[in-house]
Amino acid sequence: MTNKRVILQLDGLTCPSCMTKIESALAHQPGVEKVKVLFNASKAKADFDDSKVSAEELGQVVDKLGYEVKKIKVKDEVAAK
Repeated sequence: MTNKRVILQLDGLTCPSCMTKIESALAHQPGVEKVKVLFNASKAKADFDDSKVSAEELGQVVDKLGYEVKKIKVKDEVAAK
C-alpha cells in the first residue's frame, strides 16, 4: 500500500453544496481515506492508496460531476496525522 495525496485544481465551484458533492464522490472511491475540498482555493485534496485508484481516476470522478479539473498534482508518502 502506497499512500499519496492528490491535489485537484478545480473550476466551477459555485457554492458549498458543490464541495459536499465532490467530497462525497471522492470519499466513496476505493482506497480513498481522507478528502477535503477548499472552496475559496478551488481545490480538492484526497489521501489515497495508489494500488487501488489512480490520481487520474479521481480527477475523472470530479469531471463526471461537471467540474473541470484544471491541474492534478500528486505528492508521495503522506505522513500520518
